[in-house]
Amino acid sequence: MRPEETFDFQIRKGWISLSKMYNELVQPHGITTSVGFALLNIDVKKGTPSTALGPKMGMEPTSLSRMLKSMEQQGLVFKEANPEDKRSVLIKLTDEGIHKRDLSREAVIRFNQAVFDKVGSAESEKFFETLEKIQSVSRAMRETKEELL
Repeated sequence: MRPEETFDFQIRKGWISLSKMYNELVQPHGITTSVGFALLNIDVKKGTPSTALGPKMGMEPTSLSRMLKSMEQQGLVFKEANPEDKRSVLIKLTDEGIHKRDLSREAVIRFNQAVFDKVGSAESEKFFETLEKIQSVSRAMRETKEELL
């Protein structure tokens, strides 16, 4: 089987293409795709507990901590004690963070609309069904620790 005939190759290739496109769109605004994704996952009004942000983004705590520190230094976010649980911290957006979030949101909306316009409703629905099935297989294999090799 050639690499381009595998699901994981095509998913990875697609993700790299998306990442490059988004990085080119947001670079003039001084952020990266990862930062834009983080901004989109922070609740604008209430903030988001730092412990909830990593799982939402699929990031390890160490990587997330580094990125949040950088975002704090850029003036995009700030930390605040969680009034409901003093042991945790809320990540909140600054005015600049909200502005950059809005730019990121617009880029995502524009891209998704362009794809939808190109592939239509039926293909979009089938795409999401197929990806859910792929994720289901991946979850099942992780849960059963099925041997791949």
